[in-house]
Amino acid sequence: MRRYYEFAVVIILLSILAVFLMQALGRARSDMEEAGVQAEVAAIRTELLEVLVHRETFGGSLPKTDNPIDWVSSRPRNYLGVLDKAPDAKAVWYFNGQANELIYRFEDGHLARFRLTREAGATTARGVLAGVGLLRLDDKSE
Repeated sequence: MRRYYEFAVVIILLSILAVFLMQALGRARSDMEEAGVQAEVAAIRTELLEVLVHRETFGGSLPKTDNPIDWVSSRPRNYLGVLDKAPDAKAVWYFNGQANELIYRFEDGHLARFRLTREAGATTARGVLAGVGLLRLDDKSE
């Protein structure tokens, strides 16, 4: 009879450890998704800087659109295009045409929002050239 109690205690301990492991894996997945978003935005910012440097060097005009994806040559892998409302899909990029925001919708439903600005403040700020930059706005929950 004592072995059954020992077995039950072991099962309970393993179950508790499994719950903690699952929570840690969920946090790690969320952190990895955030890192992926930041990496994608860094790539977009780099391409924006390339466009600006080309313009500063050779002249010309900047694109009239406020969609930063139209400024760059490569698009995020899961970019849906210009939309007026949030899509049902998760883990996707889209440009909200009404708010003029580049948005990433996370798996958990919250939104990372970015806005292309032509008046990004001091030119000494990182990722800003000639006042143009891609600024992260406050995240929004749905």
